[in-house]
Amino acid sequence: MTTDPNDVVITIAGPTEETEVALPGSLFDALSNEDETASEVVSDILVLSCAQRVHALVHHGDEEIDEDLSAVEDRMMAVFEEHFGMTFAQATGHDH
Repeated sequence: MTTDPNDVVITIAGPTEETEVALPGSLFDALSNEDETASEVVSDILVLSCAQRVHALVHHGDEEIDEDLSAVEDRMMAVFEEHFGMTFAQATGHDH
């Protein structure tokens, strides 16, 4: 992995593996609220991105959705609400 001296390296640990990603340190200045850490900013982005992606698959995709994916979306929306203290619809102004 090529890094710049100003990069922040974030380690993401999965159940059986981990990976690292280098992000520009100034990105966190631009995206953080007050005293948020880099890890908090990345966790916010991760939860938001996963919620947006599964929402798009379930509600805006061309293919028929099975019950399993619908259940994944339900769980992700619960994770979103727990993480941010508001529903996905409240946060985005987008509701079905």
